[in-house]
Amino acid sequence: MGIILEILKSIVYGVIQGITEWLPISSTGHMILVNTWLPLRVFESTADNIAFWEMYKVVIQFGSILAVAVQYFRRLNPFNPNLKESGKRRIWRLWILIIIATIPAGIAGVLLDDIIDEHLSTPIVVAIALIVYGILFIVIENREKEIEVETVNGITPKKALGIGAFQMLALIPGTSRSGSTILGSTLLGLSRTAAAEFSFFMAMPVMLGASILKLFKLSAPITFGGVLVLLVGMITAFIVSVYVIRIFVDYLRKHDFKLFGYYRIILGVIILILALVHLLPAGLTA
Repeated sequence: MGIILEILKSIVYGVIQGITEWLPISSTGHMILVNTWLPLRVFESTADNIAFWEMYKVVIQFGSILAVAVQYFRRLNPFNPNLKESGKRRIWRLWILIIIATIPAGIAGVLLDDIIDEHLSTPIVVAIALIVYGILFIVIENREKEIEVETVNGITPKKALGIGAFQMLALIPGTSRSGSTILGSTLLGLSRTAAAEFSFFMAMPVMLGASILKLFKLSAPITFGGVLVLLVGMITAFIVSVYVIRIFVDYLRKHDFKLFGYYRIILGVIILILALVHLLPAGLTA
C-alpha cells in the first residue's frame, strides 16, 4: 500500500506540474506548497525523502519538456528533409537564440542551486513572489505597449539575451520561469503569443540542464520505488502539458495576463495568512 500511495501522490504532482509549468503562476511554487500538505515519503529516512524531493520537483519537469518537443517538433526540427534551405536556416537561427537566452539562468542556476534549496524554498518566499509578480503582471498589462516583435522569428540576439536575464528571476521559488520570461519579453516589445512560445522553447535546455544537475547531486539511494514514482510523475506531467500548452496559446490570442496576476495575488495572500496563523504544515522538514 505504501508505494501505491506515493504513486497516487506523484500523479497529483504530475497534474500540478503539467498545468502550472506553462502558465505564469509558478510550477515550483505550487509544488512546494502542495508538498507541505502532501509530502512524498518514498524512503524510511526523512533525510532521504528530503533529498529525493529536491530532485523530484525539478526532474518531473522533464515530462513537460517532452510535451514542448512533441507540440513544436516541426518548428524546431532543422533536419526535416522536406524543408527548404531557408526554412532550415530559420530553425537553426531560432536554436541559437534559445541557447543565447539560456546562458544567464544556466550560469546563475549552477552557482546558486544549493543556496536556493536551503534558504528560499519556503511557503513564505513563494507567497511573496506570487504577490509581487502578480502585481507586476497587472501593472504591465495596464500600460500602453508597443509591439515590435510579432513572432519568435523576429527576435534579435540582443532581445534573446535580455529575456534570458529576466529568466534568472525565476530561480526564486514562486516567481515562475514562464512568468518572468513572459514579463521580460513583453517589456522588450514581444507580442503575448511570441513571448509565450519563446518561453516554451527556452524551457527545454533550462529544464534539461537543471534535471541533469539534480540527478548528479542526488544523495538519496536509487530504488525501484523511487524511479517508479518519478516516472509516473513525469508521464502525467507530459500528458497534461500537451493539452495545457494548446489551451494557453489559444487563450493568449484573445486575452491578456491579468487573470494570472489576480490569481497570484489571491493565492499569495492566502498563503501568508495561513503562515501567520501557523496553519501551514511543516511537510518533510518536521
